[in-house]
Amino acid sequence: MTGEPVEFQIKTPDSVRADPDAVELVRFWWSRGEPVMAIKPAFENPRAYGAMLAIAARNIAHVYHQSKGVDEAETYKAVLAGLNEALTGPGYETVAEAKSGSAQ
Repeated sequence: MTGEPVEFQIKTPDSVRADPDAVELVRFWWSRGEPVMAIKPAFENPRAYGAMLAIAARNIAHVYHQSKGVDEAETYKAVLAGLNEALTGPGYETVAEAKSGSAQ
């Protein structure tokens, strides 16, 4: 994103750049107080997205441990607690935006 502070920029990993078969599955932003995402239905079985979310939870805990020095296991539990609250609480409404044709 233009003008985004360097500490918030996410770089494409070298291993992904070097893989001609790599597929971007999800882009996720927090915008105006709510989640906004673009999702590619690339898996044949949507259960694979559940596995991807579980892997993401572990990676989030690891990143918090590495960057903030917090306990990785406790952070993982906190991520899962937030996931559970979101799954059992009031849901977010899915709103599809008009396609702009931009592939940024």
